[in-house]
Amino acid sequence: MSDNSDSLKTKTARSIKWNVIDRVSSQVLYAITGIVLARLLSVEDFGLVSVVLIFQAFASLLVDSGFSYALIQRKNPSQTDYSTVLWFNIAVAVGIYAVLYFLAPLIADFFQGDRRLIPLSRVLFLSFIINASAIVQTNRLMKAMDVKMVAVSNSLGLCIAGVTGIALALAGYGAWAIVWQTVVLASVKSLVLWTTQHWFPDFTFSWSSLRSFFNIGSRMMFTSFLNTLFQNIYSFVIGNRSGMAPLGYYGQSDKWSKMGIMSLYQVITSSFLPALSAVQDDDERFKRVCSKMSRLTSYLVFPSMLGLIAMATPIFHTLFGSKWDPSIILFQLLIFRGIFTIFTGLYNNFLLAKSHARTIMWMEILRDSVAILALVATLPFINETKPGNPVWGLEILLWGQIISSVITFIVTMIYTAKFTGTNILRLIYDIAPYLCLTLLILPIMTAAGWMSDIPVITLIIEIVVASGLYFGANKISGSKIQDEVIGYLSKKKV
Repeated sequence: MSDNSDSLKTKTARSIKWNVIDRVSSQVLYAITGIVLARLLSVEDFGLVSVVLIFQAFASLLVDSGFSYALIQRKNPSQTDYSTVLWFNIAVAVGIYAVLYFLAPLIADFFQGDRRLIPLSRVLFLSFIINASAIVQTNRLMKAMDVKMVAVSNSLGLCIAGVTGIALALAGYGAWAIVWQTVVLASVKSLVLWTTQHWFPDFTFSWSSLRSFFNIGSRMMFTSFLNTLFQNIYSFVIGNRSGMAPLGYYGQSDKWSKMGIMSLYQVITSSFLPALSAVQDDDERFKRVCSKMSRLTSYLVFPSMLGLIAMATPIFHTLFGSKWDPSIILFQLLIFRGIFTIFTGLYNNFLLAKSHARTIMWMEILRDSVAILALVATLPFINETKPGNPVWGLEILLWGQIISSVITFIVTMIYTAKFTGTNILRLIYDIAPYLCLTLLILPIMTAAGWMSDIPVITLIIEIVVASGLYFGANKISGSKIQDEVIGYLSKKKV
C-alpha cells in the first residue's frame, strides 16, 4: 500500500509539475502574441474572430463527444478503445466541418450581415479537424500521467503560430492573422504528438467499445455542451445585438480572463482526475486525496485570481495602454466568476471519479437554467452606457453569469459532500484559510501600489509585496501544502 501510495504521489506530482510548466510557458507565449496583436489589430478584428470562435467551441465539443473523459476515467482502456475513439473523433470532425462550411453565409446573416465572416469561418474551422486527430494521443499521455510531451507540443506550437500571427498582422491582414495563428497552432501540436509518440491506431472500429463509453461519455458531453453554452452565449448575444466593437471589448476581457482561469482549471483536471480514478475504490484514501487536492487548489486559486482582480488596471495599462480600458471591469467580473468555475470543476472531478456523471450533468443544467433566466432579465440593458463607460450594459449581463455560478458551486459542494462521504464543513475548512489570508493581504498590496503612478512599477510593487506576504505567512503558519509545492518544484527529476 505504501509503495503504491508513493508511486501515485510521485506520478501526481510529476504530472502537476509538467502541467504547471505547460500552462505557464503556454500562457507566457500566448500573452506575448496576444499583447502584440491587441496593439496591432482593431477592436472590430477581435469581434469578428470572437464570433467564429463561438461556433468553433461547440464544434470541438461535439467532435470529442465526452469520450476523452471516459477514456481517462476508465482504469485500463484497450488498444481497440483508443482506436475506436480516434476514428470516431475524426469522422465527426469532418462531418461537422462540412455542415458549417455550407452554413457560413447564414452565420454572417445572423451577425448583422457581416460577409467577412464567411471566409474567416471556413478557414478557422479547419483547426478542429486537426485538433480531433490529437485528442487520443493527448489522452493517452494524460492517462499515464506523463504530460511532458503535451507541454512541449503546446509551447512549440505557440511559438510558430505566434510568429505567423504577428507577421500577418504587420502585413495588414487584420482578423486573418488570428485565424491563421489558430490553424498553425493546431497543426504543429498535432504533428509533434504524432511524430514523438510510439502509439498508432488499429484500422478497426468497435461499436461495442464505443457503446461502453456512452454512459460516461454522453453525460459528460452534455455537461460540457451546457458549459460551453454558458461560456459562449453572451458572446453570441452581444455580437447579434450590439455589433463587433462591443463584442471586441468583451472578447478581449474573456480571452485574458480565461488565460488564468483555464490554466488552473486544466492543471486540476489533467492532474487530479487520473489520480482520483486510481483510488476510487478505497473510500478513506479517496477522502484524504480529495482533501489535499482541495487545499492545493485553494492555495493556488485565491492569491492568483483575487490578485488579478485587484491588479487589473495596472495590468491592462502596462500591456495595452488605454486602448482596452472598457474591458477592465469585464475582465474583473469574469475572473470573479472563474473562481467558482474552478472549484466547481474540482468537485466535478471528485464526482466523476466516483462515476457520478449524471449528477454533474444536472448541476450544469441548474447553472444554465439560472443563467438563461438572468440573461432574459438583463437583456434589455445590453446596450446601456454611462459617461466614460461604454460597456455598462455588458456589466449587468455578467452579474447574471456570476449569480448562476455561485448557485451551482453551492449545490455542487452539497452533492460532493454527500457522494464522497465527507461533509460540507470539511470542504469549507480546506479552502477557508487561503481565502482569508488572501483577503487580508490584498488591501496591503493595493496600498503599496499607490507609491507609484507608473503602471509597470505599480504592478511590480504589488506582485512583490503580495507574494512576499503570502509565502511568508504560509511559511510561518507551517503550511504543508506550500512545503510540498516547493518540494515538487525543486526536484531535479521531472
